[in-house]
Amino acid sequence: MKCTKKVRPAPLAGERVVSEADNRENLKITIGVEEEFFLVDPDSRDLIADPDPAIFEACEAGIEPHKVTREVIRSQVETNTRVCASVAEAREALRETRRVVIEAAEAHGAAVLGSSTHPFAQWRELKVTAKERYARFLMTFQETIRRLVIGGMHIHAGFGNPESRIRVMTAIRRYLPAIHALSTSSPFIGGSDTGYKSYRLNLFGNLPRTNLPPPLRTRAEFEKIISEYQRMKFIETGSEIWWDVRPAHAFPTLELRICDICPRMEDAIAVTALYVSLLRWLTRQDEAGALPPEPLTEIIAENRWVAHRYGTLSFFGDTTHENARVDIDDFVGELVEKLTPDARALGCEAELRHTLTIIREGSGADRQADLYRLRRLEGDSDEEALRKVVDLVLAETREGVF
Repeated sequence: MKCTKKVRPAPLAGERVVSEADNRENLKITIGVEEEFFLVDPDSRDLIADPDPAIFEACEAGIEPHKVTREVIRSQVETNTRVCASVAEAREALRETRRVVIEAAEAHGAAVLGSSTHPFAQWRELKVTAKERYARFLMTFQETIRRLVIGGMHIHAGFGNPESRIRVMTAIRRYLPAIHALSTSSPFIGGSDTGYKSYRLNLFGNLPRTNLPPPLRTRAEFEKIISEYQRMKFIETGSEIWWDVRPAHAFPTLELRICDICPRMEDAIAVTALYVSLLRWLTRQDEAGALPPEPLTEIIAENRWVAHRYGTLSFFGDTTHENARVDIDDFVGELVEKLTPDARALGCEAELRHTLTIIREGSGADRQADLYRLRRLEGDSDEEALRKVVDLVLAETREGVF
């Protein structure tokens, strides 16, 4: 049962309180969002194993100033927004990229699914995109790549300098489980109810160089990791470091990678607002030399597992206060209050508060699981219920776009 009493404790020792003067500080953060979609047959609701190349051609023709790329599995398309100066701009950019992909797909007999797994597609029936990089991955990782029928949402944030981004990357690790829980959208895989709100992380975690980054304090520490991997010929570039959050290889940004793709665009924007507000607040702490002490990485990792198992029903290990566990509702509620001055300065206070709505009403994974169980109770076969789940996600992917 959710706790209803909200206790806002006093700041921890060394924690910097954001003042009204801080509110006026012009700390700019640029934003870019990547989303990975599935292409679905509108009749069967299954993935299209080999989509019409005209879909990608139409996307490329209409996507500027954004970008579109092909993913590992041919049944997918990835969008990359232009660089945005605010969360409001990011919302409009997501609306534009989703519209382009949906219109291109529908013009060529396909539909667009914004969830991190397809409920019943079979990986053996799908094909890997013909690209040198993906061919190399397939040769190295074998069946792990063939089974990797997943999509995600990555959020790039440009701020600070290379050194501050490393320190903030370490400091944000403790918040990654809550951020991820809000985005969960992959409870089904291959026709099975997995019992997880994000089965995507189980699949992605079979690759090396995934999961949490280590606690780093300098850019030199990060560069040493890259150079050692390269010296031993494990990787070619830093783009093959697939941590939950990482310094981007090609851009001066900190890239959040832990999130499932949110079917509803408004949920995606809420997660984006939470991320950038956290970055602004942590940057302030860093500038003051007052970043909070690091909890054990093992406890953050445990909370990460809790998040992809239980999503918006998570009870995390409490790394901040004296309690053993903390309900995600209380955790995020306290966090939203703490971040509100920074969200207000960034012009995204309403979007930040929408994270509380996600917890109250459920994530994409919650809605999929609830509909599936309802349809089964009302007499649908397993196959019929899963097709209804696909219909739900298809509708939510279009929500707010047109």
